[in-house]
Amino acid sequence: MISVEEALSRVLDLFDPLDAEGVPIANAMGRVLARDMAATHNQPPFAGSAMDGYAVHNADIATGATLTVIGESAAGTRFDGAVSAGQAVRIFTGAPVPLGADRILIQEDCIRDGDSITVSDNIDTKLYIRPAGGDFAVGDMVNAPLQLGTNAISLLAAMNIGTVPVRRKPIIALVPTGDELMYPGTPLGPDQICSSNNLGLKAMVEAAGGEARLLPIARDNEAALRTVLDLCEGADAIVTMGGASVGDHDLIGQMAQGQDMETSFYKVAMRPGKPLMAGRYNGIPLIGLPGNPVSSIVCGHIFLRPALNAMLGLGKSALARETATLAQDIKANGPRAHYMRAQMDIIDGTPTCTLFDRQDSSLLSILAKANILMVRSPNDPALKAGDKVDVIRI
Repeated sequence: MISVEEALSRVLDLFDPLDAEGVPIANAMGRVLARDMAATHNQPPFAGSAMDGYAVHNADIATGATLTVIGESAAGTRFDGAVSAGQAVRIFTGAPVPLGADRILIQEDCIRDGDSITVSDNIDTKLYIRPAGGDFAVGDMVNAPLQLGTNAISLLAAMNIGTVPVRRKPIIALVPTGDELMYPGTPLGPDQICSSNNLGLKAMVEAAGGEARLLPIARDNEAALRTVLDLCEGADAIVTMGGASVGDHDLIGQMAQGQDMETSFYKVAMRPGKPLMAGRYNGIPLIGLPGNPVSSIVCGHIFLRPALNAMLGLGKSALARETATLAQDIKANGPRAHYMRAQMDIIDGTPTCTLFDRQDSSLLSILAKANILMVRSPNDPALKAGDKVDVIRI
C-alpha cells in the first residue's frame, strides 16, 4: 500500500489541462476561464453622475445662489454642450457629466422654479462625480484560471466580452460494477441493492464543472466489464466503482495486477478506501474506486475532485484543508489515514468539528448528514475535546 499523498500525486500525474473552447458569456457560469482577459475600454467610459441633481460649477455653489437650467443629461442621452458659470444641467444617476461641470448639486439641496434653481442652506459638500475609468481601465485584467461565478461574469460582461475562453468540460465515464446492482426505480430482487455510487459521483462531477457519462452496470464477468469499458471511448477519464478488491469477482483488481491495464498503483493506506487503484485503460486515465458506498464517495472527494481541477487548469493539488476545534475526545488512530465523517458548525464564533459515532463505510445515512471530513494521519495519537484538527469541506 502507498500513502494517500503518494496516491494522489500519481493520480494527478495522469491528468493535464484540457483544451479551451469559447462559450457565450450567458452560458459561462461555473466554467473555468482559460486565458487572461483584458478590458478594451474604460468603465465608466465617461465621467458620470453618482446622484440625481444638477451638473454645475462648484465655484458657483453658495447658499441662495441662483443658476439657469440650460438642458438635461440622462443615461444613454448626454447633454450636447458645455456648462458655463451661472448655469446648470439637470442630470440623472449614471448620465454623462457635461463639459465644464465639476460637481453634482443633488436635487435635495436646491429649489427649482421654471428654468432656474436656488441653492439651499446646509447643502451636501460631496461632488458626486464618478471619474472615467473609475471601475476599470483599458488593459485591466481578469486573470486565469478562474472558476466563473456571478461577480466575475458581471465584470467580463461590463468589459464587453461576449465570448469567453474556458476549459472544456471533462467527460467522466462512470462504470458501476456488480451482479447485485440495479438502477434506482426498478424492482429489486432479494439479493439486490440500488446502484447509488454512480449517481452520487455524477452529482460530484457536475458540481465540480465536469460532464458525467453514466454507463451501464458491468456485471461480474470479464466480457461484460470489457464491453462496458469499451463504451468509454472518447471520455477524458474512466471511474469504476467496485470490483477493485481481491475477491474472485473483483475483476478491476485482477486487471490492475495483470497485463490488461497500465497500472499506476493499487491499494492505498486509507480508510475508508483501501481497495483503490489508478492507471490507464486503452490510454484513458482510470480511477478504480471501492464499491462500499461511503468509501466510493469519500475517495471521490479525495482523488476525483482534484483530478477534475487538474483537467480544468485549476492546478494539481489536494483539496484545501481548514482548521476546526474538536468537540469530543477520540481514541488514537491506526496505521492508515482516516477520513472521518463529521459536522462542522460555528459555535461561539469558532468552527467546531463534531464526529458521528458510527463511521462504517456502508452508512450513506451518516455521510448524507456530514458536511466535512476530519482528516487523521496514520498513527495519530488520541485527541481531546478542544484540540485543533484538519477538515475538508464536502
